[in-house]
Amino acid sequence: MTPTSLGLPFVDLELESRVRSKLLEIEKELARSVESDFDFINEAAHHLLGAGGKRFRPLLVVLASEFGDPQSAAVVPAALVVELTHLATLYHDDVMDEADLRRGAQSANARWDNSIAILTGDFLFARASEIVADLGPDAVRIQAATFSRLVQGQIRETVGPRSGENALAHYLAVVADKTGSLIATSARFGARLADADSDSERTLTDFGESIGTAFQLSDDIIDVTSETSDSGKTPGTDLREGVPTLPTLLALDSPGDSGGRLRELLSGPLLDDVRHAEALQLLRADPAMRLAREEVERHTAAARASLESLPAIPARDALFALCDLVTTRTS
Repeated sequence: MTPTSLGLPFVDLELESRVRSKLLEIEKELARSVESDFDFINEAAHHLLGAGGKRFRPLLVVLASEFGDPQSAAVVPAALVVELTHLATLYHDDVMDEADLRRGAQSANARWDNSIAILTGDFLFARASEIVADLGPDAVRIQAATFSRLVQGQIRETVGPRSGENALAHYLAVVADKTGSLIATSARFGARLADADSDSERTLTDFGESIGTAFQLSDDIIDVTSETSDSGKTPGTDLREGVPTLPTLLALDSPGDSGGRLRELLSGPLLDDVRHAEALQLLRADPAMRLAREEVERHTAAARASLESLPAIPARDALFALCDLVTTRTS
């Protein structure tokens, strides 16, 4: 992992230097934070950590801290909390999804079994809890509320829409809870633990919720459009497994010329390679992809709007650039 693995352009060299230095420190501390006296736990806990990742959440912690005191000793521990929490959810998600790959490597449940993957996720949650306990009661309350939303989002996804509930609205609520909540907390922790003013903290929290939701929705689009997947998943994985995503829900709700056949194919998992390839081709050409990109742009526009009230410092420019990046990565 490199501190610019997201491809975020920096126009301020001093800010770039600070961010790179801080993210390298965070990376080293992440490795230390999952160490155990038991060799097997070491191996399992380092499994996804060693596979890399965008470190989107630590990046937001660091950038948000620029609106207060970026040298605050609490910034690195806060970044560890959110990234360990994120990693823990990945172990659990792979069990729920019966996934075989994560970040280009075997998922923990595929390499070992579901029990090991679940317990490793629990171990990482425990490590995050240990660290956040040293950040004070306010941080503990924020982390607990975030964890509640993460679990609620997973339950809502597992149970599915209620009778009469709009499937797309349900999905967007799931994304807000499962992804937006922790990214919002990343920005909030960065601001709060660097002693930024309360207005900036609220603004950055709102920004994190919007950009976090947009980031997940853009991943949905990339899963359909890419020939090779940056996430390590085979393109069209969610489509193959019948997992609802933004493009498929939009296609089902407002089908284009290929609607009849596409709706037929999207009615369940696409385990057959020929049917899967056909569905992927039809979906890529469907108006749903344009609508999906517009939905991403709606969330990034909300994120941009929230930034207007922040002090005009280089970190704000970097956050604007992040909005542009999330929008253009689906082009």
